[in-house]
Amino acid sequence: MASQLNPYLTFNGNAREAMEFYHSVLGGDLKINTFGEFGAPDPAIADKVMHAMLTSEKGYLLMASDTAPGMDYKPGNTITVSLSGDPGEGLEEVWEKLADGGTVQLPFEKQMWGDLYGQLVDKFGTPWMIDVVVAQ
Repeated sequence: MASQLNPYLTFNGNAREAMEFYHSVLGGDLKINTFGEFGAPDPAIADKVMHAMLTSEKGYLLMASDTAPGMDYKPGNTITVSLSGDPGEGLEEVWEKLADGGTVQLPFEKQMWGDLYGQLVDKFGTPWMIDVVVAQ
């Protein structure tokens, strides 16, 4: 396997719900493993997500987990998931689905550099940048 760089999101107990939502938005194959599947002795975390991986037909790869036992959950604003592509790849629909229940920070519209671009925070608190690259 070639080296890859991809987002890994951490949630505070709702990773399954978030990843199922992203699966409905991006399509593809979603695999979820729980702490219980790997022998976690604490029944309180047995059904929580130890590792989830979403791989889409378009090559998107998104991974996530719930906060591991003993780890602090500290959401921040220093990471944004960026998704960009050409017109006709369905990114407009992705924008609409991610924006539903979220907060739009910059409307998804033509920008001064010519692309269709917007920024939002989805209903799970994940920041996104969506960019439809328009040929100049």
